[in-house]
Amino acid sequence: MHPPIPFNARAARTLREKLGMAPGHVAYGMSVSFGITHITPDHISAWERGVAAPDPSELAALAGALWCAPGELMGRPRTLYEHRLARGIAADDVADATGLPREAYMHMEAAGRWSGDAQQSAKLGSFLGLAPRDLIAVTGLEDELARLLTEAVSTRWQAHIKAIAKLASLDHRNLKNPLRTMHDEYQTLLAATLSRAGSNSAAGEGGQRYVDNIIDRFWEALER
Repeated sequence: MHPPIPFNARAARTLREKLGMAPGHVAYGMSVSFGITHITPDHISAWERGVAAPDPSELAALAGALWCAPGELMGRPRTLYEHRLARGIAADDVADATGLPREAYMHMEAAGRWSGDAQQSAKLGSFLGLAPRDLIAVTGLEDELARLLTEAVSTRWQAHIKAIAKLASLDHRNLKNPLRTMHDEYQTLLAATLSRAGSNSAAGEGGQRYVDNIIDRFWEALER
């Protein structure tokens, strides 16, 4: 069983109003064009107020009625299931594209744990058009990336470029500046904290705060 879909109520209302449609028009469109006959104008209003959210079939029909992709009505996709829904792709198509039996793929999606091999992971990223950050997240590699990044900022960052590039499917040449910057930030933080507190314990706490968010820091550094 999948968790509730992140629904962007404001986006739904904005799209509806931009099209000059009332909630009743949207409900009618979902019924006539997509066979979702149980939806009423009250449902549409409740979704837009954020007091309820559509299920996957309702989301697909709502997107069709509003002439948009399902992803435009969702918050940022976090899981493999949500990325697939955001793109309006059937589970069978993802299974075929990655070379996985349908049952195996569906189990991974429902469990929220990807266990495909490196080749299947690459096919998944390509088929869904996942950015490196999203591919790392849905394939469960964030912990390993965090470990490598922590070692890079606390030791010699140069020694970790190849491993990080391979894990994140990035050109190692694009990692030099971000890793150097992160290493300098971390070392400067440790030095400043140690100087102020005069204790290794306090310095360690400052460093821990840095590495607790090291994944986000890494992606932000890449975008600079």
